[in-house]
Amino acid sequence: MIGLIQMSVSDNPDENLSHATDMIREAAGKGARVICLPELFRSRYFCQREDIALFDLAESVPGPTTDSLGETAKSLGVAIIAPVFERRAPGVYHNSAAVIDADGRIAGLYRKMHIPDDPSYFEKFYFTPGDLGFNAFDTAAGKIGTLICWDQWYPEGARLTALQGADVLFYPTAIGWHPSEKAEYGDTQREAWRTVQRGHAVANGIYVAAVNRVGHESPAEGGAGIEFWGSSFIADPQGTVLAEASPGNEEILLAVVDTGHMEDVRRNWPFLRDRRIDAYGGITRRFLNDEPWSIAP
Repeated sequence: MIGLIQMSVSDNPDENLSHATDMIREAAGKGARVICLPELFRSRYFCQREDIALFDLAESVPGPTTDSLGETAKSLGVAIIAPVFERRAPGVYHNSAAVIDADGRIAGLYRKMHIPDDPSYFEKFYFTPGDLGFNAFDTAAGKIGTLICWDQWYPEGARLTALQGADVLFYPTAIGWHPSEKAEYGDTQREAWRTVQRGHAVANGIYVAAVNRVGHESPAEGGAGIEFWGSSFIADPQGTVLAEASPGNEEILLAVVDTGHMEDVRRNWPFLRDRRIDAYGGITRRFLNDEPWSIAP
């Protein structure tokens, strides 16, 4: 069984870690063997503004968050996906997720590959693009993969993680509405988010688990902020939503991962078998029908 921790966050990192740990313990008590927290769960979503002082929120890996959650994982016998604002070196920071196994050790690290730069999502100011690629990590509960938020929209990342052998693909997330857009575009935006990830489950024959935060967060200097839409969910290899959280409440989401069902779906929908790997070379190019540059005489 897997568990997702849909939570709100305060401006106190230690309180957030303590709160997350309490929810992890509750999820483990209900049978979860792999538990995933939301993106950047130790702080409010600071990327709404550009401020060099906010780099002080970053930490090393291993570091305080992975050490604390490593102890929790070991005491409970569960694997934990722990999103971290990673300080790799002076001036080099990543939006990362550490996969902590049930013995408390770090089984792997993923660094967010796709970095957005949109109003109130100024992530390119803070994060260096990931350089560890797309991977699946062995844990006591099985082989899992993780990507992060903006990665959700890219089928290539999901495919490459599935090809590494992941049974479940986790997406720790911090996504929401600009309040001024919610009435007109809100339903469409959230449904697109759900649909593309359910598509990853279907196209790859795997389980997909997306975990979001909830609550309204505004920058320190004020402004409209972001209303995080929650709606965390777990989909099976046919895209069926097994469990879904509300848009506005803290919740623990649980679902059973059945590898036998995954095998059966892949036998009947053999998308991986029928891939034309000899014909996909163009995927590594930015765009295929560019006109060649020429200089007029």
